[in-house]
Amino acid sequence: MNKADLVNSVTADLSDSDLKRADVSRVVETAIETIINSVVTGDKVSILGFGSFESRERSARQGLNPKTGEPIQIPAKRVPAFTPGKMFKDRVQEGA
Repeated sequence: MNKADLVNSVTADLSDSDLKRADVSRVVETAIETIINSVVTGDKVSILGFGSFESRERSARQGLNPKTGEPIQIPAKRVPAFTPGKMFKDRVQEGA
């Protein structure tokens, strides 16, 4: 499912409301942008039952160039991370 599919699915689920596809699209886009901006500034975003988004520090480490086999230094960096919530994990497990 991509973002357009998500918007279409939410629009269909809310068909009894006055929300149009464009309104739902703006809400989805704004929610995603808000999560990204919060994680970029170092905040943790927790959505009860779904999961949490945060940034984590990845330390510098030694790696290998796959072409030459020579060792290279991989620098430290911040990476985004998602941790699924209990309800999310339980629902996925039930579906398996």
